[in-house]
Amino acid sequence: MLLGELCAEFAGTMVLILFGCGVVAQVVAGGDLTKPPGALGAHDSIAWAWGLGVTFGVYVAARLSGAHINPAVTLSLAAFKGFPWSKVLPYTVAQTVGAFAGALLVRWNYTEALGHADPGHTFKTQFVFSTLPGNGVLPVSEWGALRDQIIGTAILVLLIFAVTDVLNSAPKANLGPFVIGLIVVAIGMAWGADAGYAINPARDFGPRLASYLTGYRSAWRDQYGDLYFWVPIVGPLVGGLVGAALYQALISRFLPTAETEVGRTPTPE
Repeated sequence: MLLGELCAEFAGTMVLILFGCGVVAQVVAGGDLTKPPGALGAHDSIAWAWGLGVTFGVYVAARLSGAHINPAVTLSLAAFKGFPWSKVLPYTVAQTVGAFAGALLVRWNYTEALGHADPGHTFKTQFVFSTLPGNGVLPVSEWGALRDQIIGTAILVLLIFAVTDVLNSAPKANLGPFVIGLIVVAIGMAWGADAGYAINPARDFGPRLASYLTGYRSAWRDQYGDLYFWVPIVGPLVGGLVGAALYQALISRFLPTAETEVGRTPTPE
């Protein structure tokens, strides 16, 4: 039933944001990311919490909806795996609303801490909710950030397709969500500097809207004053299609097929 699928996508994406934006808020409240680690974490704790947020979000939603929790994944599955196109927009809306709700909870819970760290609600704490080129520090242009988002999301979707393909070497014993979480951790540690590894339009736009409605008036722009909100939307959508196409062209079409028996996972010959 579509309603159940949409509720699952909403809940799974909300869980992702509760851990993801929550850990960044905690780190910002505890210290400056540009200085030695503070008492409440630093870059590595951010990468791990985002990855675990993905893991838990997937476990929440997987049975009902497949746990896309990312419009780039939904679009790629529709383009290359036969996911119904009629569900792409509803899934995207549910994911974005879930991200918005999760961000509002983080914003409410960390009201005092964020107000103390950044009374003017500026770019200093804006990246708690949404991404910036170079994380607001490095000299990266919006076009450089767009390139980064295309590459990062291509990596994400290529690997998701690989670890969920039952004709490939898919993880067993319900470990798929954990492995997908590790993918996000790795991307955060290796591809996080240029654009904050949004790699998910809902993850960025939902919290960006939540922050704008709660006092961050510069939420739609980057530190240079340019409109930036479109970059973590367009980049991941394009990158997801690129990653899916690469998997199909380089791996999927060469995998041996197998007859599927009811209740059993197909295995390569």
